[in-house]
Amino acid sequence: MKAAAVFRNSQENLLQVPLCTRSYNAESSLEKDTSTADLNASERFRSHGMLAPFTAGWQTTDLNPLVIDKSEGSYVYDINGKKYLDSLAGLWCTALEMMASFTHVLIFSMKVSLDARVGLPVSDQEITKFMETYSPLVGGGNEPRLVEAAITQLKKLPFYHSFWNRTTKPSLDLAKDLLETFTARKMAKAFFVNSGSEANDSQVKLVWYYNNALGRPNKKKFIARAKSYHGSTLIAASLSGLPALHQKFDLPAPFVLHTDCPHYWRYHLPGETEEEFSTRLANNLEELILKEGPDTIAAFIAEPVMGAGGVITPPSTYFEKIQAVVKKYDILFIADEYVLAIKYDIMIISDLHRERNILDKVRKISPKFQDGIKAFSDSPIIGEIRGTGLILGTEFTDNKSPNDPFPPEWGNLHVATNCIFPYFNNDISLHGIGAYFGAQCEKRGMLVRVAGDNIMMCPPFIISPEEIDELISIYGKALKATEERVNELKSQKK
Repeated sequence: MKAAAVFRNSQENLLQVPLCTRSYNAESSLEKDTSTADLNASERFRSHGMLAPFTAGWQTTDLNPLVIDKSEGSYVYDINGKKYLDSLAGLWCTALEMMASFTHVLIFSMKVSLDARVGLPVSDQEITKFMETYSPLVGGGNEPRLVEAAITQLKKLPFYHSFWNRTTKPSLDLAKDLLETFTARKMAKAFFVNSGSEANDSQVKLVWYYNNALGRPNKKKFIARAKSYHGSTLIAASLSGLPALHQKFDLPAPFVLHTDCPHYWRYHLPGETEEEFSTRLANNLEELILKEGPDTIAAFIAEPVMGAGGVITPPSTYFEKIQAVVKKYDILFIADEYVLAIKYDIMIISDLHRERNILDKVRKISPKFQDGIKAFSDSPIIGEIRGTGLILGTEFTDNKSPNDPFPPEWGNLHVATNCIFPYFNNDISLHGIGAYFGAQCEKRGMLVRVAGDNIMMCPPFIISPEEIDELISIYGKALKATEERVNELKSQKK
């Protein structure tokens, strides 16, 4: 049962939610030319009673939500029966099948010594390998053996805790399997939580406890990066480097500092190489540490590849240089890349991976995905396409320059008959040409993640070559429609 906060919609004590401004999120359902029966099916859920995350409040009253009803392989279906290729695998996170429950796992290697590190990949090469292996650890829907395993466990023992040295065998088996998975550095323990946000909140607590145990009560500050995403709870949102998660929430917390975003294409100086860019960012980090006092900095936290910030891959030598700085000042390094697993029966997951050669399959299919999308790089409205493995982002800009964004209002949509949807201005939702592109993908039967003028994809682990072809085809058609929209808007400005 989910914990719920209930908000009264009455004249007394009416909760005013500052994010519920009249703006439109591109990940919401679009009005479509559908039959009366289909519209009636969607109408049932307008003005629903759920306070939805990352959703402007007016949308729940003014628009029909996109209600997903079932999944099959790499596809999901809405309540009207429309089929979508799920190019984001849920929300980056469905593992092998979409019907089971998932546990985000926090891995610690906690040694009481001066070189203690938390979840530390030690080189750019290892980080790349780590991401290629685990970032696309997602799969499609309704894997029969996993459904059967879940049902079997639910019948036998649907719940038991791990407090007070009491636990369950599946939990212990899963912990053992996870620890044996990591070879770059021996991990000590696995700590199970319910989400990535909870994992990072727990990391802060444990790092504080660690420093208190060592007699360092002032070593409590965390350094994160601009454009990073570490979750949406109070501490995790503070660690995140996205302004929309801070504005109107009185965040970030005072113990959180932010340093440079390592996006070479957007932030490098004229003539600056990737390695020079990495050196400059490492120097900036060191200056921040010295300004605050090394004895006050507890940890540096970073995503190996920045996801929600726009699929930003690290520039050459970046992590090597950053790790040298934090080690110099005895600061913990936290690699925030959660691992997903189904708690019910880890052995079945392992067997499926071995039987289907999932990792080998992903390594073989990733170039088709990357090369197929990057073939559109010459588009006049695309500034950069970036990614690795089965994770990829596209950033839309004018004149292929990071300094020439399209006007946010250009995300306005004209969909179906007499329907105009303003795709937000300055809300936590999404805006601009990226939103228009996302809507064109949805219209053609594909779901993507939109964040400003960035769109992101991380297709299911089990996606087939034919489905990759379909994904590329829809991407191309949506891009063409978006180019036409941009040309139309430019002609109106003249």
